[in-house]
Amino acid sequence: MMTALLVEALQALLTLALAPGLIGLVRFLKARLQGRRGAPLWQPYRDLRRMLRQEVVLSTDASWLFRAAPFVVFGSVLVVSLLVPLIAAPLPFDEVGDLVVVVYLLLLGTFVLSLAGLDPGSAFGGMGSSREMTIAALAEPTIALAIFGLGVRAGSTNLGRIVARTLASPAETLGPGHLLAFAALFIVMLAETGRLPVDNPATHLELTMIHEAMLLEYSGRYLALLEWASAMKFLIFQALLANLFVPWGVAVSLSPRALLVALGALVLKLAALGAGVALLETRLAKLRLFRVPELLSVSFLLALLAITASFVMR
Repeated sequence: MMTALLVEALQALLTLALAPGLIGLVRFLKARLQGRRGAPLWQPYRDLRRMLRQEVVLSTDASWLFRAAPFVVFGSVLVVSLLVPLIAAPLPFDEVGDLVVVVYLLLLGTFVLSLAGLDPGSAFGGMGSSREMTIAALAEPTIALAIFGLGVRAGSTNLGRIVARTLASPAETLGPGHLLAFAALFIVMLAETGRLPVDNPATHLELTMIHEAMLLEYSGRYLALLEWASAMKFLIFQALLANLFVPWGVAVSLSPRALLVALGALVLKLAALGAGVALLETRLAKLRLFRVPELLSVSFLLALLAITASFVMR
């Protein structure tokens, strides 16, 4: 039991440590694909260190909610990292960390950050909050449906059991239910993490921002926590895509050798998915805001088809 709890803590530490590096990898690959030299892979770590050292400047209209939001967002994403099978499954927290808990913890961070964007009375913060909630209203149900499509065959909404079921029946990964759910969750990942074609994380053009618009009033350690939480959320979505749909390498025992193999497999899968995101972002332009709901509606339809296929092929 103690070893399993240590592995849970290791997952949280890995999320904290690897998340900025994954963002740095995507930026580095995008720069090279665009013919630029780009910043080094460790630039996000430098940025976090710089922001943690900077002075915090607060709006005179900001309330306690504005100050508490970075800690709530960061804490909720960190708790999710304990519930998602990153390197091993099943684990003790799997009993409480089912699909519903993960989805609502992610939604909690989105909701609190949207309120914080409205709190200082900034026009751009309110605009970003409105857009973020519009996206969340379509994206969060799609996450639940896409993973529930996998849970139909596993007979559980527990993420660890879904991974164990897929490892026991690897042929199911080529089934239509898995492929449709993967496509739905991939589209939602782009929307939830502010990637192209839904949002452009590299721009600060106010009229097109969504996620970044809610962070304009933040500085110093508050901004560092929010940027770190955003990177962690990106890693968690990538880990869900990697380990729920291609779980090979996930440790089913807690031996040191199995955990090392699982860690190596996780890094390789994250690097591959990060490269895919970088390639996609160099080939796609940002959608107009009014076209984003159409894209998310497609992902919702794919998730429904995934559930239908899972029941039919069961």
